[in-house]
Amino acid sequence: MEHKRLEADPLLAGFYSPSDAARLIGVVGTAKLRGWLNGWPNSSSGPIIDRDFQNSRTISFLDLMELRFIEAFRRQGVTMPTLRKAAAKARVEWSADHPFALSRARYLTDRRTVFAQVAEAENDRVTWDLASGQHEMWDVIEATIEKGVIFDPQSDLARRWAPHPDEFPEVWLDPAVAFGKPALHEQRVPTAAIHRMWKAERGNIARVAAAFAISESAAREAVDYEIKSAP
Repeated sequence: MEHKRLEADPLLAGFYSPSDAARLIGVVGTAKLRGWLNGWPNSSSGPIIDRDFQNSRTISFLDLMELRFIEAFRRQGVTMPTLRKAAAKARVEWSADHPFALSRARYLTDRRTVFAQVAEAENDRVTWDLASGQHEMWDVIEATIEKGVIFDPQSDLARRWAPHPDEFPEVWLDPAVAFGKPALHEQRVPTAAIHRMWKAERGNIARVAAAFAISESAAREAVDYEIKSAP
């Protein structure tokens, strides 16, 4: 069955390559992302994410949001079996294709409960400690993941994301703008296009700003974002 986002309009799902995703969420290389998305070769372990674009290298915006969630909890020692089983359990219980892309405000307690149940069954002490309320780390991780994310008030799913909201507040990923690639949200101009012209103009930010009919400060922010996020 196609996911609801694709049924509505496939062009609004967002389009990212594995290397795009790795760069955006701060992962070195793409091997483990492919495992999370597709499962591992020569292994019975399947994927963690129920992808929007099956049998494709393309990653959707909601897939990307779930990859952020997985990476954050993997860094805290949550095991792959726990993540996989928690995702599968949540998809069924909440009838949600992307349970790790849902708003913390509504699903924080539910997610903690699911992880605690799975961790207990798996004898996964690390995750049990995180999810059982023994300390506040779970809340800190969830709040960090949610920073810079705007959620749809009807679906509670992530709708757009600012990767660096403090340093680059105007740069957002929105599936409805530039197919989800980083862009100046208000002006709807991809940062990569601004950066390419800046290089062609040998750093003349005034010419770049005039060409795109944007302010010089906005053009500079786009260029600085691209420089900082370059692989």
